[in-house]
Amino acid sequence: MKILVINSGSSSIKFQLLQMEDESVLASGLVERIGEEEGFLKCTFMPGTADEKVAKIAEPIADHNKGMLLAVNLLSDAQYGVLAGKDDIGVIGHRVVHGGEDFHQPTVITDEIMAAIEKNILLAPLHNPANMDGIRVAQELFPGVPQVAVFDTAFHQTIPAHAYHYALPYELYEKQRIRRYGFHGTSHKYVAGECAVLMGKPLNELNIISIHLGNGCSMAAIKNGESVDTSMGLTPLEGLVMGTRSGDIDPAVHAFLACNCNMDIKAIDSMLNKDSGLKGLCGLNDMRDIHAAIDEGNERAKLALDVQTYRNKKYIGAYMAALGRVDAIIFTAGIGENDNIVRARTIEGLEGFGIEMDLKANEQRSKKATLLSSAASRVQIWCIPTNEELAIAREAQELVKA
Repeated sequence: MKILVINSGSSSIKFQLLQMEDESVLASGLVERIGEEEGFLKCTFMPGTADEKVAKIAEPIADHNKGMLLAVNLLSDAQYGVLAGKDDIGVIGHRVVHGGEDFHQPTVITDEIMAAIEKNILLAPLHNPANMDGIRVAQELFPGVPQVAVFDTAFHQTIPAHAYHYALPYELYEKQRIRRYGFHGTSHKYVAGECAVLMGKPLNELNIISIHLGNGCSMAAIKNGESVDTSMGLTPLEGLVMGTRSGDIDPAVHAFLACNCNMDIKAIDSMLNKDSGLKGLCGLNDMRDIHAAIDEGNERAKLALDVQTYRNKKYIGAYMAALGRVDAIIFTAGIGENDNIVRARTIEGLEGFGIEMDLKANEQRSKKATLLSSAASRVQIWCIPTNEELAIAREAQELVKA
């Protein structure tokens, strides 16, 4: 079965075509600058193989319909040989950011499901409308092909009430649905499953701390295979220090800025999401640039690294307490998979808790899952590449077959 995975943003469409018999990637692409004067599409066919080819299209892309049509025509082009036609696709999987409390599992998309996704736009005003655009376009282009929604929040719906409630007037939860939802759920679920296979143990017998570090960062406490806490909250702003997002701050900062800096709520929200985090501390939000700046003696870049890794360490300690026993810690996503300094600084000082890193193993670069803990460590430390597209494809295939 061939499965097309779509992740639709406000001005972009990320897509991947997979052959599920061997879970190989037939094509992977990105349509970007939708609605701008000059749009761009890049697609890599048979990536990582001797037959790899790259196709690029630069032209105005008015809307998601045009962007998706360009992508489908490219996938169906005979010179690349990855798709015989639209009927060659067995199912389409869509990443949907916010499912609220409505969705605990992936689901086949119906009119009722679309209405429920729309209901949750209030909780994800930037993401859910774009996700819905991608679904509608796919439904038009592939009539009769099953469409499956996989929700970023679904994995965290097992979090107990005492962990997802904020200490606010209860009516705000009842009427406005204000609570912790968490994100990156597809990534956390995927790497936890891979970790269980690597450890040779059932996932439902393992307690895992999963650390997703990219431009967006989050951590999850996974007990017996289920998420019981996560660092992101009502929105992806809460929790760890990120590329441009602040993570945890004193809520009174909003009132202080409004009263003393003449900032309205939109300006404050924009600052916390787009101009804070690593960028706010040192002006840089790419960790590679931060390391280079540290090497040149930039003290604020060093501060940014110190703040991020210290926050990571604090959350590990909190989730150790929440879980009671930790069998493994996983690093994943762009920084987690590639930055040995951030990994080492995050783990440094936890030896007293039975968490000890093999520094030589940590310095190695690999695109495969790698064990980073020392022989003396009571807790295994893993670097496991995430693969959200494959995770969505697996979920979609399993649901349609069922």
